[in-house]
Amino acid sequence: MSVKLGLPSKGRLMEKTFDWFTRRGVELKRTGSDREYSAAASGFDGLEVVLLSAGEIPRELAAGRIHLGVTGSDLVREKLGLWNEKVAELAPMGFGHADLIIAVPRAWVDVSTLDDLDAVAAAFRARHGFRLRIATKYHRLIREHLRAYGVADYQLVDSQGATEGSIKNETAEAIADITSTGETLRANHLKILTGEPVHKSQAKLFKSRRVEWAKEDRTVLAALEKRLGISGGGKP
Repeated sequence: MSVKLGLPSKGRLMEKTFDWFTRRGVELKRTGSDREYSAAASGFDGLEVVLLSAGEIPRELAAGRIHLGVTGSDLVREKLGLWNEKVAELAPMGFGHADLIIAVPRAWVDVSTLDDLDAVAAAFRARHGFRLRIATKYHRLIREHLRAYGVADYQLVDSQGATEGSIKNETAEAIADITSTGETLRANHLKILTGEPVHKSQAKLFKSRRVEWAKEDRTVLAALEKRLGISGGGKP
């Protein structure tokens, strides 16, 4: 038996994740060629590394196919309904910081809050006969956020890339997306609505609540937590 640890398979997120574990005494290395999605942990027994896309890791945790996984907290909350019944947060990792925000055209000088957006959305529907469109790939998080603030006259338009260009391309009137610096938003003449972001995301180490935790697995987990200097996130 071994504890399966799902890690991001490429890019800076993978590099920073490997560095995070290595600095804490669990050395991670790619194995095989650059085209092979395989890696291993040295100096720590009972841990099997599985390389996946960051977007796949929440699903694999919830399905119980991996024991542990590193991914963005935004992805866990977006992809998993009742996420905290399926996974537990073990540790924030201190990188991958980004805010999920709602942005509108800078030219909308009278719109700076969600209340303003609500008023504009109602007027937009009355004038155009259809709801104001918000381009995003974060449907669950944005819908829950707008519901909490009583915003109803809108529709979500799916966007899987170049979301900031949706307004210029006239496929949406507003956007909701992840940003770390805001530079791309400013370049596209957009402004972020004031107030707290929809979600403040960062990379975190998660534990599956749906996997079958054998006695040996729990022993490996306890040893890993001790090595990493973290406390358990509740019962597996």
